[in-house]
Amino acid sequence: MSRKRNTRRTRADTTQSKQAPIATMDAFANPAARIGYGTMDLLQATEYPMTRLTQNYQLLTSLYRDNWIVQNIIATIPNDMIRKWYEIKSGIAPEQLGQMVRLERQTQVRHKLLLGMYWGRLYGGAAGVILIKGQNDLSQPLEMDAVMPGSFLGLQILDRWNGIYPEAELVTDPEDLDYGLPAYYTIRDDETGRLVARVHHSRVIRFIGRELPWMEQVTELYWGESELEAIYSEVVRRDNVAGNIAALTFRANINYMETEGLDQLLGTANTEMQRRFYNMMAAQSVMESNFGTRIINKGDAIHNTQYTFTGLSDVYDRIMMDVAGAARTPVTKLFGRSPAGLNATGESDMQNYYDYIDGLRETELRSIIERLLPIMALSAWGEVPEDMDIDFPPMWTPDAKEIAEIAERKTNAVLAVYQNDLIDSATAQQELHAMSDETGMYSKISDESIKAGKGQTYTNSRMMADPMAGLGLPEELAGEDEGGLEDGETHPAAE
Repeated sequence: MSRKRNTRRTRADTTQSKQAPIATMDAFANPAARIGYGTMDLLQATEYPMTRLTQNYQLLTSLYRDNWIVQNIIATIPNDMIRKWYEIKSGIAPEQLGQMVRLERQTQVRHKLLLGMYWGRLYGGAAGVILIKGQNDLSQPLEMDAVMPGSFLGLQILDRWNGIYPEAELVTDPEDLDYGLPAYYTIRDDETGRLVARVHHSRVIRFIGRELPWMEQVTELYWGESELEAIYSEVVRRDNVAGNIAALTFRANINYMETEGLDQLLGTANTEMQRRFYNMMAAQSVMESNFGTRIINKGDAIHNTQYTFTGLSDVYDRIMMDVAGAARTPVTKLFGRSPAGLNATGESDMQNYYDYIDGLRETELRSIIERLLPIMALSAWGEVPEDMDIDFPPMWTPDAKEIAEIAERKTNAVLAVYQNDLIDSATAQQELHAMSDETGMYSKISDESIKAGKGQTYTNSRMMADPMAGLGLPEELAGEDEGGLEDGETHPAAE
C-alpha cells in the first residue's frame, strides 16, 4: 500500500510541477545588510539606459572636430591597418606589380579606404561605391567580364548620414558575400532631396564601426555602432579632469587679507563706501601684479596659501589608461606619451597592439582587398591570375640585434637536427632558405644546391669528404692526408 501511495504522490507532484512551474532567480541578497539583489543598496540603483549615441550626428561631428583625442581614436587604428599595405603572392612579373602600384596611386585607393574606415568608425557606417568606366547603370550587378583595361576609376566614399542609405530589400542568396544585408543602396542629394542613383550591393564596399547584435543592426539600418559610443563616458571624464587640473593652476597661490568690519562694509555701508573699497582693492591688485608687493594698513594682516599638486598626475594617468583601454590603443600611441615607470619600454604593449592590428587586417581589411583586387587586376593587366593571393607583412618588425639572435637560434636548431642525421642536406637547406623572409639571410641558396643535397645526410657527407671518418679512428689519424705516405709505406692503422 505504501508503495502505491508513494507512486501516486510522485505522479501528482510531477503533474502539478508541469502545470504550475515555479520561477527561480539566481542572485545574492542580504536584506539585513542591504547588500545584493533587491535591497536598498547604492549599487542596485545603477542603470544603463539605451542612449544609441550613434544616431546623434551633431554630437559625433562636434566631438571629432573639437577633440584631438577623438581624432586619434578614429584615425590611429585605420592608419596602422593600411600602413604596411599588402603583398601580392603570385607568379606575375615585376613589371605587372609596377602597373598595379601605379593604378593604386592614380585612383588613390589607399586614401579612399582610409576615409571609409574613418567615417565608418566615427558614424558607425560608411560605404565606398566602386566606379568603373562604361558601367553607368549602378543599379545592375557588377559585371567582371565588362571590366576593361584602364576602366577602374576608384571609390566614392559616402557616410551613412550624408549621401547613401540602405533600402529595405535584403540579399537572400546564401552564397553571396552580402547575404542578409541590404540588396540596394540609394544615393541622394541631401540639400535638394533629389535621387542621384540606385546602387546594387555588389558595387558597394561597406565600412562599419563596432559590430552589433542582429536586432540592433536592424535598428541602425544594418550599419554598426560608432566607436565613440563605448568611449564617450571615458572621454568626458578625461576632459573634466584635465579642465579641473588646469583650473587649479590659477589657485595655486592665493593671497587673502584680514580686514576689520568687512561684513558691515559690505552689508550696511552705502554704495559710495563700497565703491571706494572696490577701487582700493583694484589698485592693490594692480600694484601687486606690477611690483609683487601689496601695501596694507597698519594692523591689517595678509596671508598666502599655496596649493600642492601632489597626486594629480596619478589621477590623470589613470584616466588616460581608461581612455586608451576603451579605445583599444596603447597610451604611448594614443596620447603620444613615452612609457613611464621603472624599466618601462612599452614594447609589450605595442606588441600586443600590433597583434590586434594583425587580427583586424585579416578579419576586416582582407575581405575589402580581395573584393577590389580582381577588379584592379582586370583594369591593370586585363586578366586575373589563377594563383593570385595576398599576404600582410607583420606589423611588429624586430631590430637588427633581434634578427641576428633569431637567425642564430634557428640556424643552430636546423644544424643540430641535420648533424643527428634526422634530415638530409636538401631539407636543411630548404629550412634555412625559408628563414630568408624573416631574417634576410640564406636567400641565395639555389634550387640546384637543394636538389644536389637530396638524400645526403651529415654522416654521408663526412664519409665522402674523408673516407677514414667512419672507421672510428683517432682524430689525429682520421684527419691525415693519405697522399702524405711514401711509396711502399703502410698506414699505421693498417698494421
